[in-house]
Amino acid sequence: MAPATVGIVVFFLYPLSSAVYFSFTKFDLLSTPEWVGLRNYRHLFDDPFLTRAATNTLWLCAVLVPARMLGGLATATLLTTVKRGGGIVRTIFYLPALAPPVAATLAFVYLLKPGVGPVDTALAHLGVDGPLWFNSPDWSKPSLVLLGLWGVGDVMVLYLAALLDVPQAQLEAAQIDGAGAWHRFRHVTLPHISPVVVFTAVVGVITTLQYFAQAAVAASAASGQATTGAGISSTFGYPEGSTFTYPLWLYVVGFRYGALGYANAMAVVLFLVAFAVSLLLLRRSLKVS
Repeated sequence: MAPATVGIVVFFLYPLSSAVYFSFTKFDLLSTPEWVGLRNYRHLFDDPFLTRAATNTLWLCAVLVPARMLGGLATATLLTTVKRGGGIVRTIFYLPALAPPVAATLAFVYLLKPGVGPVDTALAHLGVDGPLWFNSPDWSKPSLVLLGLWGVGDVMVLYLAALLDVPQAQLEAAQIDGAGAWHRFRHVTLPHISPVVVFTAVVGVITTLQYFAQAAVAASAASGQATTGAGISSTFGYPEGSTFTYPLWLYVVGFRYGALGYANAMAVVLFLVAFAVSLLLLRRSLKVS
């Protein structure tokens, strides 16, 4: 047990306890940490950029996570009906999930380029004026949701394994008793796959609360400006702060402004929120079951 114990202490408990300690200090990596008590946490309520970033992140949690869950479940349900070439079809649906986030985001920015991108060109042939996508504050987050749905293969695989494990005898018995497709899903399939539903919800929320790479790359690529040598772009949140997520602001606070004490306080709050949401989802699932 020693290697696992050492790994947990070194790579989890020590960094977590250090983050908690530094969150109560004024700290910039160059000088000795200065104890400031709860000042960093009080500043969380006065930070207008934090409010905007938290709002965008919560929007993604409320829209992107359910969209990926429903998309993965719908795709998995469709694949259970494929009789021939099922392995090939599953591979095709799963492959987008293997694309690196940076490459996938750059590809989507190109596909959704206003006016000249392949998607807008196809819409123009149908007589539809495409939106500005990543260049519009109203469409930038929905565009990120489309990106998440394109790479839904990781969620699909989990639902597919759960659906294939549902007892066919129970489904056939329900059908003989006159249950329709919806009632068979509601009363037979859903109870059997509920652990996977809870798992994908928890993992989806935790992942979305840490949403960073796609938002940063989409903002830089859509604005036409690359990141600086320090890895920090002046276009984070483009357009008009609509893609500015909580982890992006945490990164800017820590590495552009050097306020690592405040950044640690933000990280601790993010950890507590993720833990609380996960606990809430788990408790609700236990009550339902």
